[in-house]
Amino acid sequence: MSENTIITDKKKFQLEEAVLILLLVLSLVGVGITDFSPADGFGYWLIMVAVFAVLAILIGWRQSKYHPEDFKIILREQALHWFTSLLVVGGAFMVEKSGRIQPEEAGLVIVLILSLATMLDGLRVGWRFSLVGLFLGVSAVIAAYTEHFLWIELLIAIGIVVLTILWEVWKAKRASR
Repeated sequence: MSENTIITDKKKFQLEEAVLILLLVLSLVGVGITDFSPADGFGYWLIMVAVFAVLAILIGWRQSKYHPEDFKIILREQALHWFTSLLVVGGAFMVEKSGRIQPEEAGLVIVLILSLATMLDGLRVGWRFSLVGLFLGVSAVIAAYTEHFLWIELLIAIGIVVLTILWEVWKAKRASR
């Protein structure tokens, strides 16, 4: 493996790991906000759909930086993916406003929608995004069953970060043999 490839792989790992950590932190904050104030939680998750979309586009752009025509395709696919996710989140909000579900439940449904959208987008932009989606889904279920869930979710998030770093270190050592 050439030195340039190693440096590029290292930068890619650093960017994707930074995005993973940022999304996990934002997810923890969102789950906490939704638990404390469901109305504020809805607004927060709406903003997070946009944040997740921008970060997915950023990673897609980094992956296609040598092929501008690929970036146009990635941008179109990402925009469609996240716009439809936003529409479904809006639908959940409308169901909540109709009185069919309580704000607390609507917050959990929105987290599950974002979980699915993020897991599916991970198929395109990388497995770390899928991990964040999985984390969001697990967080919603834990929040539904446990009163003091933030500590559990914090431990899971730390575990995810540690395991992904260990995985990358193991892969780098294996590749250098």
